[in-house]
Amino acid sequence: MLKNYLKTAFRNLVKNKFYSSINIIGLAAGLATCMLILLYVLDELSYDKYNKNAARIFRVNNEVQFGENHFDMAVSPALLGTTMVKDFPEVEQYTRLRWYGGLRVKKGNENLQEERVAYADSSLFDVFTLPVIAGNPKTALVEPHSLVITEKVAKKYFNTTDVVGRTMLINDTGNYKITAVIENIPTQSHFNFDIFAPMIEDPGSKDDNWLSENWNTYILLRKNADVAKLEPQLNGFMEKYTGPMLKSVVNQGMDEFKKSGGYIKASLTPLTDIHLHSNKMAEIDGNGSAQFVYIFSAIAVLILLIACVNFINLSTARSSSRAKEVGVRKVLGSLKKNLVAQFLTESLLISLIALVFALLIAWLLIPYFNQLTGKQINTRILFQSMMLLSLVGLIIVVGLFAGSYPAFFLSAFQPIDVLKGKLAGGFKRSWLRNSLVVFQFSISIILIFGTVVIYNQLNYIHTKDIGYDRNKVLIINNTSALGEQAATFRNELLQVSGVQNATMSGYLPVNYYRSNDAFFTSPILDQKTAISMQNWFVDEKYVPTLGIKVLEGRNFSPEFQTDSNAIVINEAAAKFLATKDILNKKLYNIQNISLKKLNEWHVIGIIKNFNFSSLRDVIMPLALKLGKDNGNISVRINAANTNAVLEQIKNKWQSMAASQPFNYSFMDEDFNRLYTTEQRTGKIFITFAVLAILIASLGLFGLITYAVEQRVKEIGIRKVLGASVGNIAGMLSKDFLKLVLISSIISFPVAWWAMHKWLQDFAYRVSISWWVFVVAGLLALFIALATISFQAIKAAMANPVKSLRTE
Repeated sequence: MLKNYLKTAFRNLVKNKFYSSINIIGLAAGLATCMLILLYVLDELSYDKYNKNAARIFRVNNEVQFGENHFDMAVSPALLGTTMVKDFPEVEQYTRLRWYGGLRVKKGNENLQEERVAYADSSLFDVFTLPVIAGNPKTALVEPHSLVITEKVAKKYFNTTDVVGRTMLINDTGNYKITAVIENIPTQSHFNFDIFAPMIEDPGSKDDNWLSENWNTYILLRKNADVAKLEPQLNGFMEKYTGPMLKSVVNQGMDEFKKSGGYIKASLTPLTDIHLHSNKMAEIDGNGSAQFVYIFSAIAVLILLIACVNFINLSTARSSSRAKEVGVRKVLGSLKKNLVAQFLTESLLISLIALVFALLIAWLLIPYFNQLTGKQINTRILFQSMMLLSLVGLIIVVGLFAGSYPAFFLSAFQPIDVLKGKLAGGFKRSWLRNSLVVFQFSISIILIFGTVVIYNQLNYIHTKDIGYDRNKVLIINNTSALGEQAATFRNELLQVSGVQNATMSGYLPVNYYRSNDAFFTSPILDQKTAISMQNWFVDEKYVPTLGIKVLEGRNFSPEFQTDSNAIVINEAAAKFLATKDILNKKLYNIQNISLKKLNEWHVIGIIKNFNFSSLRDVIMPLALKLGKDNGNISVRINAANTNAVLEQIKNKWQSMAASQPFNYSFMDEDFNRLYTTEQRTGKIFITFAVLAILIASLGLFGLITYAVEQRVKEIGIRKVLGASVGNIAGMLSKDFLKLVLISSIISFPVAWWAMHKWLQDFAYRVSISWWVFVVAGLLALFIALATISFQAIKAAMANPVKSLRTE
């Protein structure tokens, strides 16, 4: 019997090549898209799960509220981890990470730059699963001037991993001993460093100032520990250790501080939640978004549903073609269950053929998909046994789902009605088919709407006034290699034709890992004005070079010797201080860990707010101090020929530091890199949205084609009676266009709600204007018209003699 079902199903596919092709192409495209999205989602969900103790590892976060200032941070005080081990028996171990920044490594006669370097505690290997190829993990990060490097770095400099005990010349200042080589950290990790230096080399690693948060701290809980009981205790824990500090800084006890609306809290984020569910200040790297994973998963399901709807619509629309077959079969003794089995077999056969094509399409597209997403998905994963079994299971579900309604619909025809030509429910009167078309185009309009909003937000990121001019600013990296000559180099650059200005500071708005927060207070002002600010050291050229506007007061100047104790604050800090005539007022910040001595600063200027973090975050208070930081030199170029100026700068570099690599970037490119995740996500969304719309259009094309076939004689008669091409095309199109209008009414509220919710992640965002609704609706109408018009006009222009010759 099964053989007969398959043979009959195959004959029907061959007999109706056009409609079979539409079904197979639609399903194959839908399945291939689902596979790619599934691979993307699985990759996103796998982050940090390579750690054997992943379920017991948590990152400790800090959240601080001071007056109107709110800080939700992924970093903690230096001593938090060791204190938690002492105070909480549930905590087995802790470790900390902190960006080291770039360093130069000697290889032969040249220095190579390594950017992904971090300070780490010696307990790093007790918490994280980082397989050691060579060396002792227990002692690898104990001694100063030692390094742990990855397999990739070892082969880059030594062409072997057997390098424990050998040294690397770092920054031309000293030899560092390699104490361990580890396997390359998996791509699916929320941190991906190539070199680890001992935390004891970080000058602030033993800082007992509990109001300074600069370290990513992770704890490993004991096997039977209850995190639900531990976490509520953390707020009291933080109050215990920050209370004495508050008394010294703001002259308030903890109770008084809390009554004024302030708080200092701690919370735990499970390690495996960091990548998708954490978007705090001072994240180690840019994380993903759970929201996008949900959106893409929904798109995958919707695309598959669209492909299934195509199958259902075309099968039921062609019911009259199969009606006589059903009638004859029933007269000859076929039972309903046999007919259902026959039609389900056809559905499953189409689905299986589509799966083969889908696998081929996905296999061919994975390299391009990797480029689009920045992933490293291997094509072999498609052909792993578990993946194939899952896909076959999915195909069976899809085949049964898509084929069940047509099967039961067709098998329910009464033979006497069919053979008398009394087939009920013509093409135009199928409420289910119309509902399914509305469903398809509702999804398409939602995706069009989402695409327009995402494009607008990404465009807004690139065009928004961010408070500084990032165009034509050359950043020369790691100028610390010049040592004391860095300032001389900067001054020489000012003499280069085409150089408008130059500043020396490693604190740049595009260096997301340069974080240096400090608490300031002023007894002259209201007691609430203890404020946590980013504390950046710059020179007098910083503000003009970056094009930052001075709103009040002045910038630093070498003419004022008192500027060594001067401070320039941004609008956010001035707003928090909330006092008139802030200029020349004094602020104090902690000078040493005992809090017995405060540094005094006087405010000389207020600058316009500029974004020095992600546009997802509100601009926070910032303090600029006059100080020496030779990490980078930024050069503003005002010449038309940027390359010629760049060549002159490079020559000056080589004349002063021939053995050092000349590494540079442009500030606008670095800014764009900060939003790589958003840009990639936007491109992925747009790509999948276009695919969904194409699959929906494919089904609509099949429906209009069949509608024309059903009404060919009607069209012929209307033409004989004088109907124009426009009348005929309009008659065939209006029913479908009505469905598109209904889809718009249904989809607009859903689309607005979804995109409004997505935009809430950005502190600075576009508004959803009325024209977005118009554009989405018109595009949907255009797509429907473009799909329908070809067949409608073709039918309207056909010679009526051919369709009526048998009458």
